[in-house]
Amino acid sequence: MASHFRSYIWDPVLIISQILLMQCIYYSFLGLWLAGVDGLVHNSRSLDQIFSYEVLGFSTLQGRLSMMAFILNSLTCALGLWFFIRRGKQCLDFTVTVHFFHMIGCWIYNSHLPAALSWWLVNVVCIALMAVIGEYLCMRTELRAIPVNTGPKSNL
Repeated sequence: MASHFRSYIWDPVLIISQILLMQCIYYSFLGLWLAGVDGLVHNSRSLDQIFSYEVLGFSTLQGRLSMMAFILNSLTCALGLWFFIRRGKQCLDFTVTVHFFHMIGCWIYNSHLPAALSWWLVNVVCIALMAVIGEYLCMRTELRAIPVNTGPKSNL
C-alpha cells in the first residue's frame, strides 16, 4: 500500500479558490490597516488609498502612513499564506499573483500603469516581505519532525 503523503495533483479549482482567498485577505486586511492609519491621523477613507499610486509617497505624512499600512499588510498576508496555502514552494507564486492582480486593479483605476517610483518600491518590498516571511513560516511547518512509532522493535 503506497503512501499518498504530499501527492501532487493538478487541481485548478483549488488553485483558483486559493488565489481568490488570498486576494480577499489582501484587500480586507489592507482596508483594515488603512482604516487604522486613517483613524490615527483623522483622514477620510477612499479607494485612492488602495489603488491610486499618487497617494504612496515619502513627502507627506499620509503617504508614509499608507506605505506603512501596505508593509503591515504584507506581514498579514504572509500569515494568510502560512494558514491557507501551507506550501513553501508556492508562496512566491501566490505573492506575485496577488500583487499582479493589484497592479491590474491600479491600472484600471488610474487608466494607466503606475508611474511613481515610490509605488513600485513599496510593492517590490511588500512582495519580498510577503514571500520570504510566508516561505519561512511554511517551511518551519513542513520541516517539523514527523513522529516515528517508538513501539517495540521486532528481531528479524
